[in-house]
Amino acid sequence: MPDSYEHYISKNIQAFYRRRLFSPMIYLVLLAVLWIVFPLGAMLRPAQLSDNTKIADAYKNHHRYVRMTFTDLKFSGYTCETYGQTRGYYYYTTQKNNCSIILLTPHTCEEGLPTIDRLTVTGRIVKGKESYLALLSQLSSDLNWTETGIRNQLSSYYFSEPDYHLTTTRILFFAYFGSMIYTVLYLFVCMVYIRFPVLSPPCQNLIVFGHPGQILAEAEEELATLPQLATEDMFITEHYFIMTSPYGNAIVPIQEILWIYKHSTLHKMLWYHFSISYTMHITANKHMYVNCPKNTKSDIDGIMDYLAEANHNILVGFNEENRLKVQAVQGKPFHIEKFYALLRRRV
Repeated sequence: MPDSYEHYISKNIQAFYRRRLFSPMIYLVLLAVLWIVFPLGAMLRPAQLSDNTKIADAYKNHHRYVRMTFTDLKFSGYTCETYGQTRGYYYYTTQKNNCSIILLTPHTCEEGLPTIDRLTVTGRIVKGKESYLALLSQLSSDLNWTETGIRNQLSSYYFSEPDYHLTTTRILFFAYFGSMIYTVLYLFVCMVYIRFPVLSPPCQNLIVFGHPGQILAEAEEELATLPQLATEDMFITEHYFIMTSPYGNAIVPIQEILWIYKHSTLHKMLWYHFSISYTMHITANKHMYVNCPKNTKSDIDGIMDYLAEANHNILVGFNEENRLKVQAVQGKPFHIEKFYALLRRRV
């Protein structure tokens, strides 16, 4: 327990949001690594290659997603199927003494046009695997060539239009940049709260009771002077209940508290019981809710007893009678109030 409580609430709010900076920073570093390691930029803006560029050379120059123009395309007579569905049609071209295999979607080639004079298309350069090698074997048989001969003429890489998933790419980038923007904004908000603790939710929630800055200053002054009751992370001053735990911070005027109760949580793994912790719940006017988790029973009992003495109107203990009394005082909140109360409870 600290020797001095000077600006203790503000310091704990700052420490709380400093701890929240670590995970977003790690996430931004991860996004940067993904951008460097994987060709994410090329997926959104494929490289425009000239007509005489060899597919193998483009692959070696780290071009994966490209936009190319092909001329004099001829249908090979073979298709690519996945799970019984025709995924694409294999074409070949010999433009500028460069023989290449092109896999086109059924829509682009109108389900197997015999020839295509000229076509500009976006796709992915893929290294041939078993299905591609099987295609070369079939072509060599059709042309009365040896497999070695046709492999010497054709590259082990081919152009695949079906492997460029535009819709999937857009969804991926929406998630990528959306999460990045959200993370940057979250970091910015946390830094604002660190610089100006009075703007943080624990203080701004007090606007329903008065000016947040004045209430914060008064609570810190009372805490710095002499707390009437202090535990590890809960304090009671003349006019306020204050929580400064690693799970959140809260300031509640004692005269605004309506209901307090506790419940226990058993922490265990399989059959081994580690410990039992207690959570105190506070319901105050204006639909303010505060949870004080992972405390000892003695600390919570002491706080609840002191609050009950400080404000005789506080209802103590969880039961249906107390719940109905609180509901009668507060009334049923509108849906937007319920949602806002949930957000405040989670901060």
